Order: sequence, then C-alpha cells, then structure tokens
Amino acid sequence: MENIALIESFSEFKDDKLIDRVTLMAILEDVFRSALKKKYGDDDNFDIIVNPDKGDLEIWRNRVVVADGEVEEPNQEISLSEARKIEPDFEVGEDVSEEVKLVDLGRRAILALRQNLISKIHEHDNTIIYKQFKDLVGEIYTAEVHHIRHRAVILLDDEGNEIVLPKDKQIPSDFFRKGDNVRGVIDSVELKGAKPTIIMSRTSPLFLEKLFEQEIPEVFDGLITIKNVVRIPGEKAKVAVDSYDDRIDPVGACVGMKGSRIHGIVRELGNENIDVINYTNNLQLYITRSLSPARVTSIKIDEETKRAEVILKPEEVSKAIGRGGHNIRLAGQLTGYEIDVFREGAEEDVELREFSDEIEGWIIDEFSKAGLDTAKSILEQEVEDLVKRTDLEEETIKDVIRILREEFEE
Repeated sequence: MENIALIESFSEFKDDKLIDRVTLMAILEDVFRSALKKKYGDDDNFDIIVNPDKGDLEIWRNRVVVADGEVEEPNQEISLSEARKIEPDFEVGEDVSEEVKLVDLGRRAILALRQNLISKIHEHDNTIIYKQFKDLVGEIYTAEVHHIRHRAVILLDDEGNEIVLPKDKQIPSDFFRKGDNVRGVIDSVELKGAKPTIIMSRTSPLFLEKLFEQEIPEVFDGLITIKNVVRIPGEKAKVAVDSYDDRIDPVGACVGMKGSRIHGIVRELGNENIDVINYTNNLQLYITRSLSPARVTSIKIDEETKRAEVILKPEEVSKAIGRGGHNIRLAGQLTGYEIDVFREGAEEDVELREFSDEIEGWIIDEFSKAGLDTAKSILEQEVEDLVKRTDLEEETIKDVIRILREEFEE
C-alpha cells in the first residue's frame, strides 16, 4: 500500500480534540492539491476524496479525449488510444476520469507531502491554542510543574499545553517542585513564530481579585463587588469591597468568622497580609479606612494636587506607615492620593527639608519614602527600626540623628 505513510499521518491526528473532521479534510485536500500542482502544474481538473477517519484517499484526474497526435495539454487532454486502454468504448470529446496512485507522485513527493501535512496540522493546532488562551487572559488557571529553570517555571496543563511562569511573576516566597499544581492568572498570550507563548502570573492584583471570586460565594454571585485591589506580592494587599444590598456586610462576608473565608486566599499567596475595607464615595472616610489599622485624627484633602495630609496621634503613625512603608504606599495606590502623615503637635516639629544644608537630598528622600518627613518622626524611632524601614546604612542614620539632636532639640 503506497499510501501507508499518509495513513499513519491520519491516525496521528484523527483523534485530536482540537481538529474537527471537516477542518481536517480541508487541510488534507489543501496539502494534496499543493503536491498535484507542483507535479502537474495545475490542480483544477483533479477530484480529491479523503476519509481521514480510515486513512482512505482517492485522487481522480479528469481529462478530455482528443484524437491521436492532437494532445496539446497533457494534463487536460488524453489521446483516444490512451483513453481506450482505460475503457475500450471512449470516443473523442468525452470526459475521462482516471485514478492517480500516490506512487505516481514519487517517493520524495510523498515524504514531502507528509511533512507538509504535519506542519499544517501543527499550525492549525497552534492557532486554536492561541485563540483558546487569548479568551482566558485574566482568568485563573491551574497547571502542573514540568521543569524548573533559573528564570521561569515551565508548567503543563491537562492537554499538554506549555505555560510559562516567569520569576518576576512569582510571589517571592513561592517554592515549587516537579509535579506540584500551580494556580495563577493567564497574564498574556503571544504568537512568536508559529508557537504561542502563554504567560502566567501570581503577582497580578487580578489574581487576588479572581481568588476572591472563586473562594467567596457572594463575590461570585455579584452580591459583593470588588472596587479595587492593590498588592505588594507576598507582603501586603488591600481590597476595597462594596455591596448594593444593605443587609450584607461586605467586609464580614469576605473575611468570614475568625478569618475562615480569607484564610485559604492568604495561604495561597504565601501568607500575604490582606486588608479588606469598605468602599465609599466619601473620600475622607475612604482614605481613613485605607490607612487601617491606624486611627486617623483628621484629614485635609487637596483634590487638585491629589494630596491628603493626615494627622495622627504619635502612637498611630507607625501603624499608618507600616513595615517598610507598605501600608501607606498601598493606601495611596488604593485611593489614588499621595498621603502625607503628620503627628499631632506638628507645630513643635521641623520639616526634614529644613536641614538640607547639612543632610544630603538623597538621604532626605529615603526617609520620605518611609513616611519620615520631620525631625521628630526620626528621633522618636530606634536606629534598628530606621535601618529596617529605609535603605540607609546604620552609620548614615546615626549621623542624621546627631545632626537633628544638635539643631532641633536645642
């Protein structure tokens, strides 16, 4: 059987879930017509009958009978004597259908045809996979760790599709072993060459939002709306929630009794600290809630510059700023306002900028990033705490404290 190689090709793909029978037949016919065109110069007068389920294939060549010696187009015409070898009662002007055996195309052509077929099938598969995952961008997906590289973890799903989880889209505490199941959101899909590249993310705020949808029925049902999500992956997150049903406490529903509902989400995110707050259109109240667990004394808002000056009792300042400045940074991202923290009795304090003659600007900037804008805000802290909250060396911090004590406390 000269079409054995092609039958093997059919059996390779006929059970492929991504290809329906009609599409497969169209691909097969396209591949065969390309081969016929290459050999005969034209394929218009060929009928191709394909049964991919069984691997059956028939090619029929249609030509017109002409008198002996008058054949001008061998692919379109056949001499009377040649036609009568097929059927003895043919006459000039009649149509002749003759089956073309694959062996007539030549062994090399058959091998090339099979390679072309495989290439077309893979190309079709890749297009389908691209479209499939393009529709899944932003959705939670689970796949198994296949192998671990220095800059990425390669995952495989149940269909054998390869998904890439880059290092910068992993939570810092993530640790994976081969065979582990990993959840994340499909971040992007790119078609590089013929093969789609599928990127997963576990650091996206959307991952946290989708986990809420998956784990909290009221969010899934639309009874609770997630208004905004901000994250420092693996460290801290803030989620603003709202409900149009006054009977539902959105924060209580999301957190659950003693944190029972949110516990699974926290564990999934490597013990990321999640603050769930009630969303409100009242900007002062929204900023106050966003700075939780700190208690705010008063707020002054400048809507033009998108800045908010927040006054707190001295013991509340460190809570508002949070470890590494995470709390105040996320509160700013959540509300869209630059938040400046001031202690009560700030009139007795001095802005750190006033010491710019003695303290370099980049050092002042480092303190500001941690929410330390005044002399008192620094002098009230231990040196060890200041080292943790800033990127400054201990000796530099000690020099600053010395300058502040000399100039400010006197």
